[in-house]
Formats: sequence, C-alpha cells, structure tokens
Amino acid sequence: MRKIKTNDNVIVTKGKDAGKTGKVQKIIPDKGMLLIEGINIYKKHMKTQSETQPGGIIDREMFVNISNVKLVDPNTNEPTKVKINQLKDNSRVRASKTTGEVIE
Repeated sequence: MRKIKTNDNVIVTKGKDAGKTGKVQKIIPDKGMLLIEGINIYKKHMKTQSETQPGGIIDREMFVNISNVKLVDPNTNEPTKVKINQLKDNSRVRASKTTGEVIE
C-alpha cells in the first residue's frame, strides 16, 4: 500500500516550489516520482507537430521526487506523515501520524 495516492493533496517541502500545495495527477512508483498539478512548471520549446498543434514555448509540469512532498491531512489541512494501520478484519488503511485519524 502506498502512502501517497493519485488525487491526494500534497505540499512541497523542498525546492523552488516549497510551500505550494497541489493535487497528485500521476505516480511513477518505480522511480519515486509524482506529477503534481501546478507544481514544478518549466518552459518547453516545441516544434510544430501538425496544423492542430502549433509550435512555440509552452509551460509544462515536470515530475517531483516523492521525498520532497508531504501529504496534507484532510481533517486539519496541515502537512503530516502517514502510517499504515491494520484493522481487525486484516484490511490496511492510511492514518495521519499527528492526529491518528484514518485518511480517505
């Protein structure tokens, strides 16, 4: 079970976008990378591909390392660490380390 999933709200803790929050769009678990909406935006020079896709300079979101983000607790809207709790029926759930409440 992953501690951060798609559509979770996270806050960036390091880098040029430190302190900004966004929603996770995509995860690459093998490399430990996240694509976060509105975070780590760079300019990319694109050549014209077809008549429908003109060329030019576009803004593009790049991946962020998973170690540079923390999950935002939906109950308190504060950054928190995540732990995995096992319930009595042997199902596993994510829980906030600060409040102890189940996330999602």
